[in-house]
Amino acid sequence: MTGAAPRLLALRALGLGDLLAGAPALRGLRRGFPGHEIVLAAPAWLGPAAVATGAVDRLLPASAPDRSVPAALDWTGPPPDVAVDLHGNGPLSHRLLDGLAPGQLFAFAHPDTPDLKGPRWQADEHERDRWCRLLRWYGVGADPADLRLPRPAEPSPAPGAVVLHPGAGSPARCWPVDRFAALAQALAARGCRVIATGGADEDGLLAALAAAAALPARDVFGGGLPFDRLSALVAGARAVVSGDTGIAHLAVAHATPSVTLCGPVPPSRWGPPPDDPRHLALWHGPEGDPHGRRPDPALLRIDVPEVVDAFDSLPEPRH
Repeated sequence: MTGAAPRLLALRALGLGDLLAGAPALRGLRRGFPGHEIVLAAPAWLGPAAVATGAVDRLLPASAPDRSVPAALDWTGPPPDVAVDLHGNGPLSHRLLDGLAPGQLFAFAHPDTPDLKGPRWQADEHERDRWCRLLRWYGVGADPADLRLPRPAEPSPAPGAVVLHPGAGSPARCWPVDRFAALAQALAARGCRVIATGGADEDGLLAALAAAAALPARDVFGGGLPFDRLSALVAGARAVVSGDTGIAHLAVAHATPSVTLCGPVPPSRWGPPPDDPRHLALWHGPEGDPHGRRPDPALLRIDVPEVVDAFDSLPEPRH
């Protein structure tokens, strides 16, 4: 390894929305450590999204069920010169990185890792702000507004369509499919082409939506689109309507108008920038369990007419 560039390892072994919310911090690391190789420990399928941020040189595959901390990292060679915990507030993620014996470890303070002198965790902080604040505490500049992605080279498979995404990471964040179907019909009556997208394990959900809304097969994008194709679809869309999940963050990253149906977590913690009229977050509260096994009551307080009104108020996209 003589003469090799120093290496910085950032841990964020989560999902697409988490990666995009963490992009401003990753870009801060890129600027703050211009001579380092930036390695991101994250699920392998996020490789194209990590590259799209322009902040990551290499992805180290790492994941665990239910957003848990990975049991180990397949790190080889000398210890990382810098390790950054962008995964959570510890202590398991702290110990995972500390076990690699990095030259420096950036992380939030936790009583179970008292030797680590980082800033205090704030539970009610927005996710984008949180990680930028962590880096600033260590003297690394980061801007929470630095969240845009470049326009994809691939053309959209459905330019100008309204994208509905009924799925989410847990049932608590899934608006009922019959409401999505009613929304699809209302938008179609306005002359919109409506398409539906879903993850690799959401084909049944999409089939129910397609049947209830009479969507043609060509307008149902199931099976979990590869990131490049999904990115192109969102970048070229008229608008995106979804729950609080990865595609909502992708719409923000591409400045595509969006309506995010929030619940059980308020938009103050995960929602789009509140001062951007292109992105509307609907929320009635109170906060609930994001891992619940049925749609959260806060989410159910959002009805179809409210979503239609929000869509009608969106500006035209700037393609």
